[in-house]
Amino acid sequence: MAQESDATEPRAISVRFDRLSRLIVISLKNGAFFSFPPTLVQGLAEATAEDLDDVWLDASGSSVHWERLDADFDITGLVAGIFGTKAWMSQLGCKGGQATSEAKAKASRDNGKKGGRPKKLLQI
Repeated sequence: MAQESDATEPRAISVRFDRLSRLIVISLKNGAFFSFPPTLVQGLAEATAEDLDDVWLDASGSSVHWERLDADFDITGLVAGIFGTKAWMSQLGCKGGQATSEAKAKASRDNGKKGGRPKKLLQI
């Protein structure tokens, strides 16, 4: 089973925090790189650079760990965009929907001029 996972799931050979770009950079065994800002990850948003520097991989390259932050993440999940628990990811999505911008305001005004959202039809 472990051999099958190694052959079908991403495995890392190194991980580091790049202070210049403020990104976590993971080098994968297939030669690809995967990077993401710590602000997207549950438990890392408020971390200092020193905390983020304290990162290591497990022996199989299947998970990444921050000892100081007591944070552990599966490489497969990170590559798939899973940056926290289901509940935390749900809250993150809600925040995105609440974001306001001039573009969103303009789109809303334009939609209103067209009559607004169509009424939902009741299914009986």
